[in-house]
Amino acid sequence: MHRRAFLKNLGAIGGSSLSLGTIRAAELTAGRQPVGVLVDTTRCLGCRSCENACAEAHGLPKPDFDSKTGYDNVRLTTETRWTAVSRYETDAGRFHVKRQCMHCAQPACVAACPTDAMYKTSKGPVIWREDKCMGCRYCMVSCPFDIPKFEFDKAIPKIQKCILCWDRLQKGEPPACVQKCPGKALLFGDRNDLIETARKRIYADPDKYHHRIYGEYEAGGTGWLYISAVPFEQLGFRTDLGTTAYPEYTKQFLYSVPVVLLLWPAMLLALNKATEKEKE
Repeated sequence: MHRRAFLKNLGAIGGSSLSLGTIRAAELTAGRQPVGVLVDTTRCLGCRSCENACAEAHGLPKPDFDSKTGYDNVRLTTETRWTAVSRYETDAGRFHVKRQCMHCAQPACVAACPTDAMYKTSKGPVIWREDKCMGCRYCMVSCPFDIPKFEFDKAIPKIQKCILCWDRLQKGEPPACVQKCPGKALLFGDRNDLIETARKRIYADPDKYHHRIYGEYEAGGTGWLYISAVPFEQLGFRTDLGTTAYPEYTKQFLYSVPVVLLLWPAMLLALNKATEKEKE
């Protein structure tokens, strides 16, 4: 193994490992308006056009769904299904809810990633970069919404999750799921504008909507926002997250933990990179 290659990799990777995810995310969005999606659950038809559109746009398997029994259980995202629609029986009747990565304002997955593989773009979407991933799966255990999924059955596994159609956004196109929604339950735009739209809908029809925008403050705020006719716990949402961004909880740890522990993941990746070069 080349000592110079090892030290070079360790220095480059270690430096990014010690940076705070909260600071990184804040810098990326400073002075910019992040985008997001507003989901009006009162308008969702449960047709799952969003699932099919997502699969087609990203080369995922066509969603396997039995119309008779498919809604018997809550449907979760998987490594081959980046978005999933579930049905809930509530005090106000039956509603359908679409779920996917929430694209947090200050993502726990980004803060936990020691190599910047999980990355928050300047416009808001949180993406995964294969060439930087070391396979530690810290992003999975840190996410309060249980979104990143690992391909355990693949020889060369990847982390899979919704990327808010980042490739489409860069071409000026909206997310595939938004474009294909026939009930207009999904609205894409700047996050602040979406919050204003959500408030207007609630104030214009206060008897129709529960007076809360899910994602406005949860876990420090998310790119995906929801409005509903019923309290969100009836739709399976976590309501115990608080309003503090999850990376904030790690600040004290990062300042107090021995440096050697923080550098351990970087050291492993540096060894891997140096070994790869040696094999070449």
